[in-house]
Amino acid sequence: MMILDCTLRDGGYYNSWDFDPNIVNSYLASMSQAKVDFVELGLRSFPKNGFLGPFAYTTELFLESLELPDGPVYGVMVDAKTILSAEIPVIEAIDKLFINKVDSKIGLVRVAAHFNEVEASGEIVKALKEKGYIVGFNLMQAGGKPCDVIAEKAELAVSWGCLDVLYFADSLGNMDSDEVFRIITALRRHWDGELGIHTHNNMGKALDNTIAAHNKGVTWLDATVTGMGRGAGNAQTENLLAVLNKTNAPYAPKPVYDLVVRHFGLMQKEYGWGSNLLYFLGAQNDVHPTYVQNLLSDERYGPDEIVGAIDYLSSANASSYDGKILEQALQLSAISNEVGGSDTLLNAFSGREVLIVGSGNSVNRYNSGISDYIRDRKPVVLVINLNGDIDEDLVDYIVISHNSKFLADKEKYQNSDKPIILPRQRFSPEDMEVLNPYSEIIDYGLQVESGIFDYSETHCVIPLELTAGYALSIALIGGAKAISLVGFDGYDKGDKRQQEMIDLMMAVHDKHSDDIILSLTPTTYPISEGSIYAPSI
Repeated sequence: MMILDCTLRDGGYYNSWDFDPNIVNSYLASMSQAKVDFVELGLRSFPKNGFLGPFAYTTELFLESLELPDGPVYGVMVDAKTILSAEIPVIEAIDKLFINKVDSKIGLVRVAAHFNEVEASGEIVKALKEKGYIVGFNLMQAGGKPCDVIAEKAELAVSWGCLDVLYFADSLGNMDSDEVFRIITALRRHWDGELGIHTHNNMGKALDNTIAAHNKGVTWLDATVTGMGRGAGNAQTENLLAVLNKTNAPYAPKPVYDLVVRHFGLMQKEYGWGSNLLYFLGAQNDVHPTYVQNLLSDERYGPDEIVGAIDYLSSANASSYDGKILEQALQLSAISNEVGGSDTLLNAFSGREVLIVGSGNSVNRYNSGISDYIRDRKPVVLVINLNGDIDEDLVDYIVISHNSKFLADKEKYQNSDKPIILPRQRFSPEDMEVLNPYSEIIDYGLQVESGIFDYSETHCVIPLELTAGYALSIALIGGAKAISLVGFDGYDKGDKRQQEMIDLMMAVHDKHSDDIILSLTPTTYPISEGSIYAPSI
């Protein structure tokens, strides 16, 4: 049995591989004291855009700055894509990234590859072996692949004649023990060497699958401290050691327990890795965990947007991460890029006050006052998405722009007969079918273009994917004499959504300098404030 802890490599997806040096020193000491066999220190890669910490590159120069305790064999991982996409030959790329083992502090290199990269990876494995390294090869996203395809990749690995350990990874976190056994059986058609497993915890089965694989003859077992790793994380090193401590395994788990309590438990609270319902749903629908991780880590997206996005991703072939697919899921499905729309709203509210209801907590807090205000002043009431805090009898129109938000709330719309304003070109026929067939649909087009706020008879252009901007455009093209806001509370300082809303309000002011927008509940945005409780003059 070999335990390989890859906390600094897989955990880096949460902190950009920028670990506190004191934590690193404690971690390395604990791994040595626990008698862990291998420690994967990080990735080895060519330069990337943006700041990434040292463990994203784990250069030989950086390794010289680390005091690596005796005991574990230290290693790094390189993505096959890093080598294969380089604009230089494979051997030259390997030479740029790796020196000979005899001159390095690392002894292990693992190559991670998607199934479509295996054929081209033999040269990488052979070049690393010639440099003297122990070489592992990780088959990513092995779950669900046909047995014949898995066996074929194992046969290729055999043909290289130099591989030390063949891994398979539960990249989407959706395997169970039966799937683990199926993959092992397929690999064993041709591969009789060392096998390894790397599990993810999206469905809470990472540890169980690791133990099941070991019972089936897999000898290299990956884990990370507290499961720190991409998405829902991995099998937890401390839990794996606790299980093995009841056998004759030669490990000492207590130093790792201490590490968890002193450092990694606190980090987990800060960064939030670990399994939850959203990772579970993603795994059930073959959604790559990076989508869920990015959704959860971005404060701009609340539960409704995240659930709606997962719904979209479930039918969008999202087993591999693609930022463009995530953008579509978070914004709108963009069924048509051609901006459409009707002129139905032109001057529809001429001479009247328009009250736009947002989703801030103040809507609930001041619900009674808002309701009294609507009954007394009789403004045109636009609700951004369907807001359960306001009696629907007081609502004139529901405004929708975000497809993800719409998908999350779709059951509510089936029971609502209020007129709905939306950009029709951005919703599929399937999306539209969930609406109450008796609801009037008003098509007002929407286009998003950075730095621009404008509106015309049939559509608007807003700088950001914010339904608030769409609603403001509707009020303005409708000819409102005044625009009142409630539920536009604002976000915490430092929250990205706060600056986005500020930018939107400034863009609206630049286009429509007349001071006709007034917030009637407390707000932190740069707009004038009044009060729903102020008397009518």
